Amino acid sequence: MINLVILFLGIVGCGLCEEVKDIPAFLEKGNCARVNLIPKFDLRKYSGRWYQTDIIKIPYQPYTKCINSFYDYSEPMYGFNVRTAGLSPEGEHLKKEGKIYPTEKFPPSHMLIDFPTVMGYPYEVIDTDYNTYSCVYSCVDWNAYKTEFAFVFSRNPENNGLATSKCKTIFTKYGIDFKKFVAVPHTDDCVYKA
Repeated sequence: MINLVILFLGIVGCGLCEEVKDIPAFLEKGNCARVNLIPKFDLRKYSGRWYQTDIIKIPYQPYTKCINSFYDYSEPMYGFNVRTAGLSPEGEHLKKEGKIYPTEKFPPSHMLIDFPTVMGYPYEVIDTDYNTYSCVYSCVDWNAYKTEFAFVFSRNPENNGLATSKCKTIFTKYGIDFKKFVAVPHTDDCVYKA
């Protein structure tokens, strides 16, 4: 994890150098949106299966289709053991396991993503009704650059449903460009084994 943070800071630092013309596509100029989080967030109600229906593409996520996660609430860790799976561009079923949990510095709706080989990004729940949709923002900024990711989660594997319309409104309200989102295909060949 420390190595990934050092790599990120090195890339940003090099991106600021005039000699370096190409910076990674996931880095962009600007700062993260300042979002409001869910007050009195209930981790227990958030547990269960969620489907990613729309996302800002993530370079370290190996799947592009049928993406689903199972959030298994753990009382002792006051967070989730998470299994995320989906199909790669080649159609291979892939799965990652990790943890998502609140930290002492922030309210429960501001969690930390803790997966092997993935930098510890924030997981900010900016809106959810627990039963239908969840709008999640994940952004890190440093100096004049940011890495911005966002997710539309649904309890059903459907595109352009209630989750998409609710989250599009929420993200737009905070100045997060919904044109950056891509739909995650959920087709008849999807098998949800997270």
